[in-house]
Amino acid sequence: MPATEIIFEVTEDKVDGGYSATALGYAIHTQGDSVDEIRRRVKEAVDCYFDESMLQPRLIRLHFVRDDVLAG
Repeated sequence: MPATEIIFEVTEDKVDGGYSATALGYAIHTQGDSVDEIRRRVKEAVDCYFDESMLQPRLIRLHFVRDDVLAG
């Protein structure tokens, strides 16, 4: 049964700026300079990964991961 959704973990590069996105359970990775660009590039990466012989997930979920450091 094909997946109905695909989840990407999105992290912000604190040093160079921009964002990186990695699909959980799939070998799909992409990068973008802004949130709008990472959204567009994730859609493009999914379209490239799933060819016409494969069923694409109907939902793409972006999970933004942010590290907060608290001093003790």
